[in-house]
Amino acid sequence: MAASPRTVVVAVNPMASFGKRRDVGPRAIERLRAAGHTVVALDEANIELLRREAKAAVAAGVDALVVVGGDGMVNLGVNIVAQTDIPLGIVPSGTGNDMADGLGIPVADTEAAIDALLAALQRPPRRIDAGVVTHGGLNTWFGCVLSAGFDATVNERANLMTRPRGRSRYVFALLRELATLRPIPYRVVADGVPVEREALLIAVANNRSIGGGMRVVPHASLDDGMLDLFIVKEMPKWRFLRMFPKVFSGTHTDLAEVSFEPVRTVTIDAPGVVAYADGERIGPLPVEVSVAPGALLVLA
Repeated sequence: MAASPRTVVVAVNPMASFGKRRDVGPRAIERLRAAGHTVVALDEANIELLRREAKAAVAAGVDALVVVGGDGMVNLGVNIVAQTDIPLGIVPSGTGNDMADGLGIPVADTEAAIDALLAALQRPPRRIDAGVVTHGGLNTWFGCVLSAGFDATVNERANLMTRPRGRSRYVFALLRELATLRPIPYRVVADGVPVEREALLIAVANNRSIGGGMRVVPHASLDDGMLDLFIVKEMPKWRFLRMFPKVFSGTHTDLAEVSFEPVRTVTIDAPGVVAYADGERIGPLPVEVSVAPGALLVLA
């Protein structure tokens, strides 16, 4: 039995890793119950129904919300518990598990991830920052990164593709978008300072990585009260192709075309660009992004 039994909502994404790891949710629920916790298990037919049921379950009164899946599920959880006293737990089982990785949760070992969750339930939760993106009068929370450039364009194309499935779909989308790669004229206001520049990619990071391990801002901190504005300036396609693999190891930071700037608020506008936050579609620019220091409690 657990020393301090809790009531935990567990929201399971049935499509995590396209169904290949559907055993992760039941295993997490089984082990939480074996440890003495009361579990409200949610495994709905689609993400919108899951969002509604999870929000209602949390509002009814629980000690924690646990999401099983990738960064899309984390984003669902963040938008339910941000600025509340309900902590968010993560059992990673998605194509991209960047938030879990940034929090030090094992992403390749399910049992180790559940062990980490059970241990975290026995101590005070960690408080981290969250990002807020305002678009069309609506506020949306995010934990990892807001993308507003080439990476967001690749995400947009990948979401329109039905095959191939898995991470290779994004590789195909990337190759397609490279054919029309061009600099974008951005209008940026960073902490009140307006800047106009042409760039290939602009992102605003709370966490260090996106897209299943692309360490766009390897030095990003989840609890420093700041976001990081990441800009990739214009460069030839061949040089971009040489730079891109460096992003996975975080060794791109000293390139002349790459810049980083700590910010609290930033407004981004550009024609024909759709913003994504944690891989979830926000909508066409402009967007306003700000940091909410300590707005999120996590079990990590």
